[in-house]
Amino acid sequence: MESIYFYYFLQFLKSKAEYRLDFLVGILSNILISLFGLFFILMLLNGESVKSIGEWSRLEVMLIYGYSMISFALFSTVSINLYRFGDKYVIGGQFDRVLLRPLNSLSQVLFESFNLEAIGTFLLGLLIFRHSIIELGICLAPLDYLWLIISALSGTCILISVFVFLSTLSFYFEDRLGIGAPVYSLINFGRYPTPIFNSTIQFILSFIVPFAFVAFYPATHFLGRQEYQYFCYATPLVALICLYVANLAWNKGVKNYASTGF
Repeated sequence: MESIYFYYFLQFLKSKAEYRLDFLVGILSNILISLFGLFFILMLLNGESVKSIGEWSRLEVMLIYGYSMISFALFSTVSINLYRFGDKYVIGGQFDRVLLRPLNSLSQVLFESFNLEAIGTFLLGLLIFRHSIIELGICLAPLDYLWLIISALSGTCILISVFVFLSTLSFYFEDRLGIGAPVYSLINFGRYPTPIFNSTIQFILSFIVPFAFVAFYPATHFLGRQEYQYFCYATPLVALICLYVANLAWNKGVKNYASTGF
């Protein structure tokens, strides 16, 4: 069964090979967009008078920002159909085609299209993270690398789960634009140290839309911030809970789906 999803990816890869220049331009565009965000941080913390945000130094903020780009890039690679799910699959009627196949419906939606251009963001995130680690004088042990992999995948699962949940709302009412856009903007808040925001935003990012677990909390492992260790190491558990809730919401939404025109 898993080989079918491999062929999904292979077929998409063949279509991308037909437009190689577009693919390279897409990678460059993703890198430039991510660099603009990084330049904003550098400009904000440039100069003798401003070298930190709250109790967080420029290098610590950069590390968290680079950390977030890793999970965000992995999420962006497989989530492209979630952004337009309501318009394309529900209103456009393509979800009928998905249900006719003897495969998991959510897996089909995720694997029908990929945003491979996000590889640029992924590589840039790794470079920023590595640069910050070196400049902060942090020596990484094998367990640190393992935590980086586990937490990055957990962050990816959290992001996917949130937008899968939002996509399921399209099963109940027609909405071409969706409510994903305003929630998507919250991801940017998760790229900075959560304590710099007011208590309301901190609560939302930690317990409602848990984007703080995508980068900030797991990154405190490397920064030695012991006051956040319980949140930090709860990241994989939060990811599992998010996946469980998203799966329940998806299955219930599919049962509620009545096909186009009904």
